[in-house]
Amino acid sequence: MKALIKNNYNFTNQSNHYVGKVRDVYSVGEDLLVMIVSDRLSAFDVVLPKGIPYKGQVLNQIAQHFLNATSDIIPNWLQDTPDPIVSVGKKASPFKVEMVIRGYMSGHAARTYKTGGRMLCGVTLPEGMKENQKFPEPIITPTTKADVGHDEDISRESILTQGIVSEADYVQLENYTRLLFQRGTKMANEMGLILVDTKYEFGKDSEGNIILIDEIHTPDSSRYFYQEGYDERLNNDEDQKQLSKEFVREWLIENGFQGKEGQEIPFMSDEFITQISDRYIELFESIVGKKFVKADVATIEKRVFDNVEQYLKNA
Repeated sequence: MKALIKNNYNFTNQSNHYVGKVRDVYSVGEDLLVMIVSDRLSAFDVVLPKGIPYKGQVLNQIAQHFLNATSDIIPNWLQDTPDPIVSVGKKASPFKVEMVIRGYMSGHAARTYKTGGRMLCGVTLPEGMKENQKFPEPIITPTTKADVGHDEDISRESILTQGIVSEADYVQLENYTRLLFQRGTKMANEMGLILVDTKYEFGKDSEGNIILIDEIHTPDSSRYFYQEGYDERLNNDEDQKQLSKEFVREWLIENGFQGKEGQEIPFMSDEFITQISDRYIELFESIVGKKFVKADVATIEKRVFDNVEQYLKNA
């Protein structure tokens, strides 16, 4: 199976090219972005050496599904998807924070809790909670949006004190975050899943309106549990059956890697790569409720270029 790891296109009227951990973003003209979702896999803010076949297609098509399903809550950047791994939309000036919202004591929150921490991003965590237990109310735990290196936890108070986001805008970002999480939770429940936590990124368009940007509710930005068996596993202190890339993080931790200086990325076998790919496809089919149709990847680099160029020609 072939994976798209690197790309370096030169599209018509291209003005800039930004390479992120997973996405390559091409600026075209003054107000258009072409986002190519690669098959790269990032964990602990490190891009792993091997790509995951079909991961880019899964992420792009799930994001498209949820952007379309939440456009009544907040406008978003997406205009079209000319290729299974490509989204095209309007530019925005991004806020320098990511809005993380957590409905359950899992992942980073649980790791903090186990060390005795009872404060996360300025939010007090209740005493006596189990790992993977539902919070009384979802909590918002923002992070800084780092151009290079690690994103860092930050509190609402620090965001406002440092002037990273104005108070009026931040109140709106919190409101949108809660509404989007409510919608995502409802859609997940309808498919027999629990949306555990997720993150949203926002920006302002050329007219100064706040819009939703990037991906939403994908396995790269979200954690899902299966509803079936959740209570039993929680009561028995067992790990939840989940659909996210947390199992990749857990595998890396077990093999001595957490992205820290001096640590080496463990070898990833072809069998493990296929397992990760299958997990991503499973999530697509579970959350979207449709069978995943694998795109032809034999000439994926040429396919992407031709589809984007055709779109730009007709735009």
